[in-house]
Amino acid sequence: MAKILPSSDLRNKYNEISTFCNTYNEPVFITKNGTGDLVLLSNTAYEELSGRRELHRLLDEGLSAMKAGGGRPAKEVFDTIQKEYGFDGA
Repeated sequence: MAKILPSSDLRNKYNEISTFCNTYNEPVFITKNGTGDLVLLSNTAYEELSGRRELHRLLDEGLSAMKAGGGRPAKEVFDTIQKEYGFDGA
């Protein structure tokens, strides 16, 4: 349940906005003259969003490499994971 607030609330209700973002992990949309201007997130929400974006970038990079004929067979990758991290797949 994201909030939409006027820019004046950013100055006048900062603590309330901060508490909302950190408690509910939801964005607050700030408007200026009735038009969308900013989106505020808690640090936790921002880091999670950034992490997802990086994961998607890496997955896209891997898919592009596979399409171009690069990459390694899945069995080889899983054997490496098992050897390096002791993961047995069970």
